[in-house]
Amino acid sequence: MKAFFSYLLISLVLLQTFSREVLVVDFTLNRAVITARFCVNKARPQLHCDGKCYFAKQLKKQEERENKAPNSLKERLEMLPVAFRSLVPPVPAHRASVPVSYGPYRPAWVPTNATKGVFHPPQA
Repeated sequence: MKAFFSYLLISLVLLQTFSREVLVVDFTLNRAVITARFCVNKARPQLHCDGKCYFAKQLKKQEERENKAPNSLKERLEMLPVAFRSLVPPVPAHRASVPVSYGPYRPAWVPTNATKGVFHPPQA
């Protein structure tokens, strides 16, 4: 069951990633059907459109969808700090004015005099 869902999710991500390639493959496999149903220039066969007009429209729609998606995601990410600002309580005034000072960094696992016995100049 887990394997089925993982393969399903992987295939959905790959389909979304390679959506243009899927459109190209669909167009090449179904060119005759697309020409018969959707071609605008059926009355003028000398143009040799063969469904390329429909394919160009589909590619343009796909490109518009791709261009819309990052902008909406960007807008959502920009709104996150505003949304979470109401959830975080404000810092009291008396706490904000007290400066915090930290001492020098000393890891707890290193003894303070560990380096004195090891590093010394060579003696002749």
